[in-house]
Amino acid sequence: MSWTVLTLMTDGVRSDIVSRSWISDTPDEVEHPTVPLGINQMAIPRAAILLSLATAALLIGSTVVVGYSVYVFVKENEDAFSVTDQDLLKDENNRWFWEVDLLFDTCDSRLGDWDWPDVLSEQDDVFLYPGELRCDWEHQGDGDRASVAVYNRGDQTLDIVLEITGGEVVFASEGDTVLTVNEIGVNETAIVEIQLNNGVTEHDIQIQASHLNVREAEVLLDVHIFEGSNPRDLHVSDGDTLEVEYTVWNADSGEEIDSGDWGDTAGDGCNWSIIGFCWSMVGLDIDGDRGLIPGIDTGTTHTTLLPPEIAYGNSDDPQMSDMWLRFEIKVVRVTI
Repeated sequence: MSWTVLTLMTDGVRSDIVSRSWISDTPDEVEHPTVPLGINQMAIPRAAILLSLATAALLIGSTVVVGYSVYVFVKENEDAFSVTDQDLLKDENNRWFWEVDLLFDTCDSRLGDWDWPDVLSEQDDVFLYPGELRCDWEHQGDGDRASVAVYNRGDQTLDIVLEITGGEVVFASEGDTVLTVNEIGVNETAIVEIQLNNGVTEHDIQIQASHLNVREAEVLLDVHIFEGSNPRDLHVSDGDTLEVEYTVWNADSGEEIDSGDWGDTAGDGCNWSIIGFCWSMVGLDIDGDRGLIPGIDTGTTHTTLLPPEIAYGNSDDPQMSDMWLRFEIKVVRVTI
């Protein structure tokens, strides 16, 4: 480093100014070193604070979104999460308050542990049947149909899950082995259609009817399926229009009540007040002639046993309202 003396004359006065040269022989990076970020005492805390605030905001936002989603989910499914008192689903004999039936006159005790009442219409018990059922189904080929009834005998609305085990049979409306039936009212009946997906020679399935919220609350129906002697091409399903000949008897006395011809829609949409008759037409079979060719008769016959709930149960006549009916139905013509 060097020094220089300058002499200035101002108004006759001499002034000496000493100037210093700023050209240093010391490197600038030594004399004025760069301060690295790592040793800047304020840089890291500020960055950390900003990141912490951003993270906190993100967490709060996510919590709000997840919390709202959970609230909506629980609100929409609060019935499924509610605790059901199992005692309300049973009678004093520890029996669940619903029954399952196949609409054929081919049913008996599932386990052989009960006998048919002598007079069906004089039963004083809550239930239609003394216990669970086992039914036979004589099918007429691949695609044949049948009707399954679920009776609510309790004092509260039921949501029931139906499941078919054993294979080869599905619920026709879903094409699946599981079906949920919601809100079966007090003393009401839900009837669903099942479909055979294979022309089996002999086969057994089981239909479980479980409470939606209490899955161990389960009523069973065993079905033995076997092949009929004359398979048919067409099988009546829910919604098909057909014409039938029918005869109906009092199931207890054997007295014939009515007979004739009837044209209607099978299953839902039927115009007859006896809903069991409408669903008894499901599964009737006929060949490709559809009954339209004179002199050719290829239609099959069903015989079904109908409890009062799906017969004359709403009649003002007490004798009719308690009556069990046996229907014989023969398909004459089908407009499938």
